[in-house]
Amino acid sequence: MSMQQLDSFELNKIFGAILGTCVFAMGLGIVASAIFSQNPPAVPGYDLPAPEEGAGAAAPAAVEVVPIAVRLQTADAARGQKAAAKCAACHNFVEGAGSKVGPDLYNIVDRPKGEVQGFGYSAAMKEHAAKGEKWGYEELDHFIANPRSYMKGTIMSFAGVAKPEERADLIAYLRSLSHSPVPLPNP
Repeated sequence: MSMQQLDSFELNKIFGAILGTCVFAMGLGIVASAIFSQNPPAVPGYDLPAPEEGAGAAAPAAVEVVPIAVRLQTADAARGQKAAAKCAACHNFVEGAGSKVGPDLYNIVDRPKGEVQGFGYSAAMKEHAAKGEKWGYEELDHFIANPRSYMKGTIMSFAGVAKPEERADLIAYLRSLSHSPVPLPNP
């Protein structure tokens, strides 16, 4: 049967079937939405119950960190150079390369704090510099572990290096960045 042979009643039946199917599908969607409606939570996420005071296990004992003087005896500057890759986005390690976002770290061990000329140090670092403090092994270890905890008000946004052995490797690498490296401390 060709289009020319269809009369208006046949066309009405076809269009009616299409229209009826569309109305039926829309109706199913409306009914399903009413049956399975979901109200959004007042606060997004899950509300987990907080442990009651005194409930549960005791807090874990603080892990005692081996002193940096002992860790430096077995530290590896090559591993420290690999660990320093995360610092390279903000710091230079090459003599005379100048500062980036952070100051140049060449010859940092035993250098006075806040000494790099032309670098805009935070007020906290300037306070330490005014006291004549230097970047010794202990100071570097504490600062690299958690800069914001060691020096309140620092503008350094790095979270820190949690692993003591990795910090020792990194400090061994920083120590090697000098024409005359500072002697290792006695363990």
